[in-house]
Amino acid sequence: MSSEFKCHYCKDSLQGKKYVQKDDYNCCLPCFDKYCANICDECHKPISADSKEVSFDNRYWHKACFLCSKCQQPLVSETFVTSDGKALCDSCATKEATPKCKGCNEHIVVGDQNVEYKGDVWHKNCFVCSNCKEVIGTESFFPRDEGFFCVSCHEAKFSKQCVKCNQPITSGGISYQDQPWHTECFVCDSCSQQLGGQRFTAVDNKYYCVDCYKNFVAKKCTACKNAITGFGKGSNMVSFEENSWHDYCFNCKSCSENLANKRFVFHEEELYCIDCAKKL
Repeated sequence: MSSEFKCHYCKDSLQGKKYVQKDDYNCCLPCFDKYCANICDECHKPISADSKEVSFDNRYWHKACFLCSKCQQPLVSETFVTSDGKALCDSCATKEATPKCKGCNEHIVVGDQNVEYKGDVWHKNCFVCSNCKEVIGTESFFPRDEGFFCVSCHEAKFSKQCVKCNQPITSGGISYQDQPWHTECFVCDSCSQQLGGQRFTAVDNKYYCVDCYKNFVAKKCTACKNAITGFGKGSNMVSFEENSWHDYCFNCKSCSENLANKRFVFHEEELYCIDCAKKL
């Protein structure tokens, strides 16, 4: 029987030698390493018969190669998890399961203050204004394109500027002739009444409410002496030399015929139709 106690592969006698029994066969250590040894999942070298082996889920490691893939801590006597085919210690697995900061790309761990927006997350101190780089943290901000802006930078860079005070218009406002105004800046140049939603008249880049325009700016009708405001009845005006009339006041002194768009005679500061002028 001793003559048959040989290595299954090389046929050398195993008498007095170390050997390994594998699949009902006996083999010497060199043949075991050559034909039977498992391959280490980490270093990709055979795990020899005299090496300590770790196995998990049909995968094999040398004892010295079974390390956390993140921190390289030995895992032989530690609890571990696998993620994406890699073994991780409990500490690294916890970090791996937490989200990464969009700013610094580091994990946000329990206890870290953070900011979340549309599925992304930042450490509180990593969430900064794209313009001034100051920390926004949990304060108000404005997203624009791919960046985020604090309130003051957004106002300075993107808000319309009031044509009167040159300050940003953050909400509301009035537009007149494609120019933006604060509501409180668009006022009558005479009485300072706000003109938003009110009738007004513009004269030489100045703006007047109806009353101020009528009392202080509008021309006076030569006939009735009332202001020609351009509003309501008599909004059309007739001018001759330095005189102005409501169109309905532009009448013959003698027969009262309306002379708007008709021939007339202006005599001694009075209007006359052609027929009445002949009788003067």
